[in-house]
Amino acid sequence: MGFTTVNPADGETLARYPFMAGGEVDAALEAALEAQRDWRGAPAELRARVVGGVAARFRADRRRLAEIVTMEMGKPVGESLAEVEKCAGACEWYGRHGARFVGDKAVETEAHRSYVTFRPLGLVLAIMPWNFPLWQVVRAAVPALVAGNGVLLKHAPNVPGCAIELARLFGPEGGLPEGLFTSLFVDVPATHDLIRDDRVRAVTLTGSTGAGRRVAALAGSRTKTCVLELGGSDPYVVLEDADLPRAVDACVTGRLVNGGQSCIAAKRLIAHEAIAGEFTEAVVARMASVRVGDPMAAATEVGPLAREDLRDSLAGQVERSVAAGAVCRLGGEVPKVPGWYYPCTVLTGVGPGMPAYDEEMFGPVACVIRARSEEEAVRIANDTAYGLGAAVFTEDLERGERIARDGIEAGTCFVNDFVKSDPRLPFGGVKESGFGRELADFGVREFVNVKTVRVER
Repeated sequence: MGFTTVNPADGETLARYPFMAGGEVDAALEAALEAQRDWRGAPAELRARVVGGVAARFRADRRRLAEIVTMEMGKPVGESLAEVEKCAGACEWYGRHGARFVGDKAVETEAHRSYVTFRPLGLVLAIMPWNFPLWQVVRAAVPALVAGNGVLLKHAPNVPGCAIELARLFGPEGGLPEGLFTSLFVDVPATHDLIRDDRVRAVTLTGSTGAGRRVAALAGSRTKTCVLELGGSDPYVVLEDADLPRAVDACVTGRLVNGGQSCIAAKRLIAHEAIAGEFTEAVVARMASVRVGDPMAAATEVGPLAREDLRDSLAGQVERSVAAGAVCRLGGEVPKVPGWYYPCTVLTGVGPGMPAYDEEMFGPVACVIRARSEEEAVRIANDTAYGLGAAVFTEDLERGERIARDGIEAGTCFVNDFVKSDPRLPFGGVKESGFGRELADFGVREFVNVKTVRVER
């Protein structure tokens, strides 16, 4: 038993990887523990500098890494190259700034000396998804490593090649101790055993809400720190005073990034009725112009979905939404070609009770919803179980900032741009989109013991 990787562009099997035996997993954990004991004792400045140096390894292997990503999960190779560069940039940023996030902070008291120190927890189990198979690991692992932790990676079963490359990059070749970052090829029951293992001190997961609940329950039963970055049904509110060409470009770009297979993709486009007609026509035209095809071709903008079951699930959501009254203005039919392609699709007339309104749509499907006022647009934006990302489009920046700050319930809200993660800013959600934060100083401090020290004479 093990993982089998399949090229989503043609359905051909790429490789097979066996699961690790129990003894191999145990040995990997022991090696990681030993490496982490030494790593935590190194000065934070050294840890940050070493992690920052991994950027050069990403860039040296950028083309090969990008092709592995594209072959395993299907995104256009240009997007894969951008993902590699984003990983390199994050390593560099933490290399420059990471040490100060875990430096001791003095606090004035009556004592001779009192301060807060940030001590690493130990081994962090990272359960990661396939859609950004390099970046989502980096944004979870790099802050944890800078803080002095070790990382055990349980990657998605369809991207084992990416898991192998990450272990190489964050191993001795990248200047880190052998075993500090380890990729574990294990099944779901073995992953649950890892969460229960006393040697694992914390868990971070990016995945579905259902997976997050199961992981949180297991981690909670062992009183372990847990960070969950889960699904999203991100609303993009386009008000009557928006710059429409700019809004359309951002909404379509935000919807189609990674072929629409992103938790922070623009999934529900909520347009004020004063501009909804013009906005919808422009979205349909822009989506119709997108080049869908071979992900290895430089001109391709959208490749296949990552797996056949994901493509079929998306098609089913569209079909059920149309049956419930939505109008399909573009796409909506599975093409009769090899691979797991789905066309760029636009649905209008979307409302409560439809999958397109109530569920996360993971693929190139844009749903346009009309709102009669700003207040109704915000109500619709919040009428979801999710709360990951959101965006507002308006020429009135004070209005946009007010809605972003106090109106929409989300962990991230952009004004006049599509949502993207950034190492300089914390990333995470509320409601069923999870809890905890990745990136920035918040990501470093998720997996530390915030420890008070007070010294009396």
